[in-house]
Amino acid sequence: MRLVVDLNRCQGYAQCAFLAPEVFAMHGDEALLYNPEADEEQREHVARAVAACPVGAILVEYDAADGAVLTPEVRGER
Repeated sequence: MRLVVDLNRCQGYAQCAFLAPEVFAMHGDEALLYNPEADEEQREHVARAVAACPVGAILVEYDAADGAVLTPEVRGER
């Protein structure tokens, strides 16, 4: 899976860091660090983090072989 965080949209609520700490981490009060190539084992945690982001800043693309639907932002439908 591939992740992209719109850092202009991110407001530092840190819900992603709480729900997927292996993928997302806060550096200071506002700077978000993340692994753009998260391991597949983190898929459920990442899905929860995406759903919990209050500003919709996290975009995710799952491997098409998994049969997963791409988020609208990744498909260019925003």
